[in-house]
Amino acid sequence: MKQLNLDLQFFAGEKTEKATPKKRLDARKKGQTAKSQDVNTAIGLLAVFLFLLFFSSSMGKIAVDTFRHSFNTFLLMEVSEDNIQLILLDILKELIFLLGPVMLIALVAGIASNLMQVGFMVTGEPLQPKLEKLDPIKGMKRIFSIRAIVELLKSILKIGFVGAITFFVLWIRIDEVLILSHKSVASALKTVGSLTMQMGIAASLALLFLSIFDYLYQRYDYEKNIRMSKQDIKDEFKNTEGDPLIKSKVKQKQREMAMSRMMQEVPKADVIITNPTHYAIALKYDDEKDDAPVVIAKGIDFMAQKIKSIASEHNIIMVENRPLARALYDQLDIGQKIPDEFFKAVAEILAYVYRIKHKI
Repeated sequence: MKQLNLDLQFFAGEKTEKATPKKRLDARKKGQTAKSQDVNTAIGLLAVFLFLLFFSSSMGKIAVDTFRHSFNTFLLMEVSEDNIQLILLDILKELIFLLGPVMLIALVAGIASNLMQVGFMVTGEPLQPKLEKLDPIKGMKRIFSIRAIVELLKSILKIGFVGAITFFVLWIRIDEVLILSHKSVASALKTVGSLTMQMGIAASLALLFLSIFDYLYQRYDYEKNIRMSKQDIKDEFKNTEGDPLIKSKVKQKQREMAMSRMMQEVPKADVIITNPTHYAIALKYDDEKDDAPVVIAKGIDFMAQKIKSIASEHNIIMVENRPLARALYDQLDIGQKIPDEFFKAVAEILAYVYRIKHKI
């Protein structure tokens, strides 16, 4: 029997269930999401190389103008403190125009790739210092873990695959590479630039292809890590919904408060319609505010006796009408007005009550 209990505890603690929405939300707040860094790298590289493919001529013109201006102007200037500062500012400005668009494209691509994977998310949880990260034992476990081996294999696969793609691009243009030494400087630079663009775009597409599988793996690993046991789900439900015992006590307290408020309304009633022992309905009619009598209290058995007791203390007239009392109790809630089908019966009772109280 003891062994059976231990087995049940083991299976209850085994993480076999999918994560609940609350668990996913808590993990997201901590910065834990399914994200592949390879997707960011591939999209960033592809965006940069495509930008260079279409705007390399403009960037080349800026670079040539920068060199020409440096050789024709800066090299002829006297070396002084003011001149050095002027030269530095001019070169920095030209470098911003040259490299700024490339960096901007890389930044936009990085933001876009993150939004594609995880959406908009702001959290400072991953930046908080944790002493456990300095634990050498845990560090060794991370280094020699299954995840580390998988990452190593992925890196080898990426290097091999991307290297093969770039080698293939280089191989199909090997004739142009072999005659580079016989070309002019401008022609050789043009060929090298074309080769670089072609290899860069091919490598980016290859890396993007591999990153799809990496993203699927990261998603699988994320789902595996946030799995929950049956006991975890029960504990979460208890923490979210509250302990059933506490909930029952809260509901009981709410009923008692509602009952107390209802009893405070009984002295304001015009009449109490009874069964006579099992049902009691307290009605109030204010012709200035309401177009029909309103149920301000109702009860059966003990509550009916309590209502009648309070009514007796405040000299409220009680009228016995068994069918009407039962129908009103079943069909109306506290605060509701009398419907049309009960107007005649209730009007007769109120007329009788008013006559007794000499109100008419």
